[in-house]
Amino acid sequence: LSFQAVFNLLIPDHRADAFSPPRLGWPGRWDALLERLLGGLGRWDAEHFLFIAERGYLFEHNCAFLPLFPLSLRALACLWPPQLQPRSRLLLSAALLNSLLSVLAAAALYGLGRAVLRRRGEAFLAALLFSLSPASVFMAAAYSESMFAFLAFSAMWQLEKGQSCLSGLLFALASGARANGLINAGFFLYSRGKRFALQLQVGPASVRKLPVMWKQVLSLASSAALTCAGIFLPFALFQYYAYVRFCGPGTGLDQTVPEPLLQLARDKGYRVAGTDGAKPPWCSQRFPVVYSYIQDTYWNVGFLRYFELRQIPNFLLALPVTVLGSWAAWTYVSTNPRHCLTLGLERSKSEEKGKPRDGFCGPAAFVYVVHATALLAFGFSCMHVQVLTRFLGSSSPILYWFPAHLLQEHEPLLWSAGPDNPTSGKPLLGKSPSSCGKGTPDNLVVRLLLNWRLITPLSKSILGFFLCYWLLGLILHCNFFPWT
Repeated sequence: LSFQAVFNLLIPDHRADAFSPPRLGWPGRWDALLERLLGGLGRWDAEHFLFIAERGYLFEHNCAFLPLFPLSLRALACLWPPQLQPRSRLLLSAALLNSLLSVLAAAALYGLGRAVLRRRGEAFLAALLFSLSPASVFMAAAYSESMFAFLAFSAMWQLEKGQSCLSGLLFALASGARANGLINAGFFLYSRGKRFALQLQVGPASVRKLPVMWKQVLSLASSAALTCAGIFLPFALFQYYAYVRFCGPGTGLDQTVPEPLLQLARDKGYRVAGTDGAKPPWCSQRFPVVYSYIQDTYWNVGFLRYFELRQIPNFLLALPVTVLGSWAAWTYVSTNPRHCLTLGLERSKSEEKGKPRDGFCGPAAFVYVVHATALLAFGFSCMHVQVLTRFLGSSSPILYWFPAHLLQEHEPLLWSAGPDNPTSGKPLLGKSPSSCGKGTPDNLVVRLLLNWRLITPLSKSILGFFLCYWLLGLILHCNFFPWT
């Protein structure tokens, strides 16, 4: 937060062709101060979230941003003095809310890592890397990434603990924050399917009888269908709301639209809710989904549409996370070929002995690797590719588990249990003496950064990617320059 304030003051804003509604009302001294301190958090898509929180879904293209985050901002903004302008209250709410949610997301990732990886140190290192995420600027800005990461990681963690109802509720809330939350239904389907497959392999002979098996199949199918319907419900309800808002007969606004906003709509070609005129094309579709229509019409999102020579810089921006995600998938598949071919539905010998392999390459991580690979493939081929970093950074724990795995496996400074470096004889900086012998891990990332000259080239590459994107994101994004 301090860095973005400094960079926002020192560097002039770029005149970007982005959604930038006119500021209405006269700002006071406190509004000017908050804009100076937190203005960098309100760039690019944050303008949409702040505008929706203040005025609702006035313009059609605002409907690409789901309502849970702006509704939360609006509720929190009621706590601040009414003397502040609405934008100032919303900006302050976004800064505080995302600061809290990003910390809770790191804690949820740590709990999930302990449940899946079964290695406390690796899970802790992954949570530290999340705190230094290459998508950190979006975790702080008025974006829904922190909220989605917290809900998604918490839901995955609860599912690992067997809390299906709580997990389903959290997954449903996540789908009300970001549209890619819909794919999280796959975790439930896989969990149910794997449990049934393992029961068939280890259950008594009576379980395999046809009537009993069909009963279990029907129970499994109905449970999965209800859970998936619950996860899809927030997204479906919002599509219905948009249909009523922009397609329903005689829809009117509950407020008078200020003339500057109407002029903006005329200048930019925005469709305003409740105005007379022809219905939008998506209203006539068999399944009217405004989200896909906006992505297609306003931002030209579609399969291979971004594969143009002029987009090479954006592909280069996405190259590190693409390499990291592909490397993670290849490492897991090459280590567990049979487990992947059987989709993890066959009990391994280690599982039968009650000692399944732990760590990133363990069987429990399979579904998370599939999830990350599916997101990577979809994002690379169908989305604006530069958003891959924040897309994966807020959705998949693999982006943090795999680097933590590489650091634990290949960095000698993380192998030493004592306070000294066994290879050089020099004392290790960043090692907390008070943590020795008490089971409390020191900050491994700080230890590596303080001993930069001693760490391996692989460790420098991983930490360099995280640090550079962390810093460049604050410099560029907060001043309206193109970023991920």
